[in-house]
Amino acid sequence: MSVPVDITALDAELARFGDVAFLITARAGARPHVVSVRVALAAGVLAMSAGRTSRANVGAGPEVALCWPGAPGAEYCLLVDGTAVADDAAETVTVTPTGAILHRLADASADLPSCVPLDAPE
Repeated sequence: MSVPVDITALDAELARFGDVAFLITARAGARPHVVSVRVALAAGVLAMSAGRTSRANVGAGPEVALCWPGAPGAEYCLLVDGTAVADDAAETVTVTPTGAILHRLADASADLPSCVPLDAPE
């Protein structure tokens, strides 16, 4: 069972989850690269400082994911998929969200839906 949430509500979810997330990048034939980042949302785009490996991975393949883990006692974490662009001069990555879900945490009530999608904008 899923309960849709409009992705334009992403700013409200970020207010709830905070500005620290994990950025997950990968390049073909390599292991996923996971780093902690501080994320800002402006005009529907997520922006963050990112290191050399993250930026190189984005250059090789722009599909990324971000994860905001739930706080202790939370029922969900926030997962956002998106298309990223790296800026080596500014040492940043920007991500345009393509989809997002609230994913039930392992110790949350089994009565909750396992995923709550945040619909993509039209």
